[in-house]
Amino acid sequence: MGVENEKERVSAEVIRSGPESTVAPVLPTVNPAVERKEVPASTFHPAVYVITWISLSSATILFNKQILDKWGFHYPVVLTTWHLLFATLMTQLLARTTKLLDGRKTVKMTGRIYLRAIVPIGAFFSLSLICGNMTYLYLSVAFIQMLKATTPVAVLIVGSLLGVDSADKKKFLNVSVIVIGVIIASFGEIKFKLIGFLFQLGGVVFEATRLVLVQKLLSSAEYKMDPLVSLYYFAPVCAIMNFCVAAVVELPKISMVEVYKVGLLTFLANAAVAFALNVSVVFLIGKTSSLVMTLCGVLKDILLVFASIMIWGTPVTALQYFGYGIALCGLVYFKLGADTLKAQFSEANRQWAEYGAKRPAMRKVIVFGIILLVIVGLLGGIAPSAGYNKEYLQSLVGQNGAGDKST
Repeated sequence: MGVENEKERVSAEVIRSGPESTVAPVLPTVNPAVERKEVPASTFHPAVYVITWISLSSATILFNKQILDKWGFHYPVVLTTWHLLFATLMTQLLARTTKLLDGRKTVKMTGRIYLRAIVPIGAFFSLSLICGNMTYLYLSVAFIQMLKATTPVAVLIVGSLLGVDSADKKKFLNVSVIVIGVIIASFGEIKFKLIGFLFQLGGVVFEATRLVLVQKLLSSAEYKMDPLVSLYYFAPVCAIMNFCVAAVVELPKISMVEVYKVGLLTFLANAAVAFALNVSVVFLIGKTSSLVMTLCGVLKDILLVFASIMIWGTPVTALQYFGYGIALCGLVYFKLGADTLKAQFSEANRQWAEYGAKRPAMRKVIVFGIILLVIVGLLGGIAPSAGYNKEYLQSLVGQNGAGDKST
C-alpha cells in the first residue's frame, strides 16, 4: 500500500496541511523578485537626442567643408574612404563589446544575399558619398542644403522606375513644389558652378537609388536593420570600393605634407564625429516619431544655411531665401501629408490659446518679437546679399573714402 501511494505522488507536488488550493504548484526556477524587476527607463529627455543628432549632423557637414575646401585638402574620395574604414573598425569593436549591434543577430545574412543586395547598395552608397564630398569643393554649404531638398523627388522617381513605389499625379504635384523652390534658389545663387551642381545632382540620384534599394531589401521582415547594423554590413564593402577609386584618382597625387597640414588628430576627430552621427540616429529613431524627425531634418538644414553665413560669410540672396522657403514647405507637406499637418496645426492653436489665457502679456511679447524678426528679415532681403561679404563691405568703404577725399 505504501508503494502504491508512493507511485501516485507527482514530483512537482508538495503536500501541505490546510485548505486545498485550486492553483497547481510550480517549482521555483528563478528568484521572483529578480524576475519582476523592470528595466530602468532612460533618464534623458527626447530633446537631448534631438539636439545631439542636429549638432552632430551639422558638425559633420561643416567639418568636411572646412577640411576639403578651407584647409586645402582637396581629396574627397580619400576622406570618404577614411570615414568608412573608421566606421568598419568601430562597428566591429561595438559588435564585440556592446549590445548596440545585437540587431544583426536577427538578420539572416548569407554570402548570396550579401553579394546580391549589400554590394549593389554599397556601391550606390559609395557614389553618393563621393559626389557629396566633391560638391564641397565647388559650392557653399548653404546652397548644397538647398539642393538636398530635392532628395524626396529623386526617391519618388527612382521608386516608380524600379516598381517599389506607385507614384500618382498628386504625389508628383506635391514634389513639383519642391523642384520649383530649388530652381528659384538656384537662379538666386551668386557663386553658381555647374560642375558642383552636377556633382550634387549625381549625389542626390545615387542616394535616392540607395534608399529605394534599401526599402526593397527591408520589405522582408527577416532583413530589418537599424542604421548602425546597416553600417556594420555596408561600411566594409564601401571602404573597399572607395579605396579602389582613391588609389587610381587621388592617392598618387596626395602628399604627407598636405596630411600633416590638416593634422592626424583632426582627421581622427572628423571620423569620430561622422561615426557618432550614425550612433545618434539609432537612439533618435527609438525616442521620437516620424513627425519629429522630419521637422528636425528641416530645422537642421535651416541652421546649416545660417551657420554657413555666419562662419564663412556665404552670400545668400533674397531670391534664394524665397525659393528655399517654398522648397521647405513643399518638403514638409510631402513627408507629413495634409491630414497630419491639419491635426498638428489644430493642436498648436489649442495650446497657443491656452497659453494666451494663462499668460497674455508674454503672448504679446512673443507676437511682437516674431513681427520684428519678419521685418528685419524682409529688410535684410532688400540688401544685395546676406552674410558677411568682405568684398562688398570693402567696396563700400573704398567708395566712402574716395568721396571724403574728393570733398
